Amino acid sequence: MNKGELVDAVARNTGESKATTAKLVDEALDVVVAAVVTGQKVQLTGFGTFEARDRKARTARNPQTGEEVKVAATRVPAFKAGKAFKDAVKPG
Repeated sequence: MNKGELVDAVARNTGESKATTAKLVDEALDVVVAAVVTGQKVQLTGFGTFEARDRKARTARNPQTGEEVKVAATRVPAFKAGKAFKDAVKPG
């Protein structure tokens, strides 16, 4: 499912217009991104947690040449699914 399909599904489920739903989805995602950028965790009970994680500098290997490559420390976005989400995905 892509963003357009998500907007269509939410609009259909709520009875709102696609335009209104698209604005709401965009705003919700913008709020999550802005919070994570500033170092906050966004915890949606039953769904999951969005946060930024720091990665240490490390040495990696180029898979084509086998040459060692230094990778700088960085900060990356991360998502951890909540229990209800994990349970819904589990088979059986």
